[in-house]
Amino acid sequence: MPTWTALTTLMGKGPAETLGEALEELPDAPTGVGVFEVEDGSGLWEVGAYFTDQPDEIALTLLTTAFGAKPFTVSELPETDWVAHVRRELAPVEAGRFFVYGSHDADKVPSDKHALLIEAAMAFGTGHHGTTLGCLRALDRLADEGFVGKRVVDVGCGTAVLAMGAAVIWPDQVIASDIDAQAVEVAEANLAANDMSARVHVVEAAGFDHADLDGPFDLIFANILKGPLVAIAPDLSARLESGGYAILSGILNEQADDVAAVYTSLGNNVVQRDMIGDWTTLTLRKTMN
Repeated sequence: MPTWTALTTLMGKGPAETLGEALEELPDAPTGVGVFEVEDGSGLWEVGAYFTDQPDEIALTLLTTAFGAKPFTVSELPETDWVAHVRRELAPVEAGRFFVYGSHDADKVPSDKHALLIEAAMAFGTGHHGTTLGCLRALDRLADEGFVGKRVVDVGCGTAVLAMGAAVIWPDQVIASDIDAQAVEVAEANLAANDMSARVHVVEAAGFDHADLDGPFDLIFANILKGPLVAIAPDLSARLESGGYAILSGILNEQADDVAAVYTSLGNNVVQRDMIGDWTTLTLRKTMN
């Protein structure tokens, strides 16, 4: 069955959310609606909807007029076996000592690498995106420099690939957290697939709002987005022990200076910047007391 998409942008979170609700009330209601902030500092929000049949473009035009949105871009998506597509497109990723792969590439795992299995159906956080790859490279570099993480947390863990990377090279248990319950399930499934359920403890939490996330930690991963990174900066810095490291990503290159400024104002020093494509990964170290 074909799938149709309708996408538009407009200014402001409130109007975008209201437009999303209006889409859900259409006579031929979409099967799903998403409302997302465009992470480029423009203040724009994207509203998208999926339909099983071609949507009523007159109704969509009336909505854009009522909410001051740009005209919807309507497209038909071809039928695709997305898991098979991902398996074809996502080749194994090497990041220093780490080798991230799907089960379809199990025969390619080198004996001299730490292998991390992430299934293709769980594509977010496979290591292919510049943010995750940057974090894995930063972790690899810290380990090469002799750092040993004893109290490590991965905030906004997604697939938990970063938590697994830390757990596979250091002996102490790692904590992983995510605000999304489905992401927690994905993380736990990946841990089970890697026989690492006892090595990484996963919790559902917004930011550091959980008793298990009180710290202090000597290494904190936060691969999220600029807005959440800025929002959690005080809590993250408070939980990072003196001399500890934070690896931050989900940052567009043009946003890196702003994020770095927030964290340096809280007593952290930027020790490394890595750019992969459009994305920057920051490695910070908290000032020694």
